[in-house]
Amino acid sequence: MTSPTGAHRPTELRPIGEESRHATRGSRWTHRLGDATTHSNTSIGVLVALLVWIALGAAFDFPEWWSTTLFVATSAATLLMVFIVQHTQTRMEVATQRKLDELLRALPDADNHLIAAEAASDDELADIGELHLEARRSVIGADDGPDPT
Repeated sequence: MTSPTGAHRPTELRPIGEESRHATRGSRWTHRLGDATTHSNTSIGVLVALLVWIALGAAFDFPEWWSTTLFVATSAATLLMVFIVQHTQTRMEVATQRKLDELLRALPDADNHLIAAEAASDDELADIGELHLEARRSVIGADDGPDPT
């Protein structure tokens, strides 16, 4: 990002809710739906819609289309929410990983090999785990097993 004087300045963090934080229109809509479903009013709205749906079923003597429509709507909503949760959780995981990487870079005694641990093979992850298990045992002076008492 450049300023009017032409000097380069670091990218600024944008406040939560600013639409330009998402790269694509799909990401923006996914996050809008995700944000909307986290409000308590959404639960109340779903409860009211369910009560209205039950009242409609009772008024029409619970026809076959009533239950079929309910199953299709709940299945579609569940599938949509799976993708919304997956998208938002992946984005949050990436952001958290970048923050942890920055902390590792900032600490002089940190093991810099941990910065790329998410790209390590299963064997490398097991080796890292063993190294840290030994360090933890040396700090607490006990084994990692259950307390025998």
